[in-house]
Amino acid sequence: MDVIIPNDLWEAGREGVIVSWLYKNGAEVTEGEAICEVIVEKIQSDIYAPATGTLDIICAADEIVQLGQVIGTIT
Repeated sequence: MDVIIPNDLWEAGREGVIVSWLYKNGAEVTEGEAICEVIVEKIQSDIYAPATGTLDIICAADEIVQLGQVIGTIT
């Protein structure tokens, strides 16, 4: 399952920055857990695991991301 920057995460901006991943690549995560922190226009938000499984990070910390972008997968 894809980990996506939600379209409703912020209203004014169309892009943000991944502040940090709370788990390492290959870690086991549980659905609903915060797995990543992003910031846009000085507001920090968490991204939550959409499923339980193994995290595969696609976009690194400090990378600029767009609304709706896939930043990782969980298998």
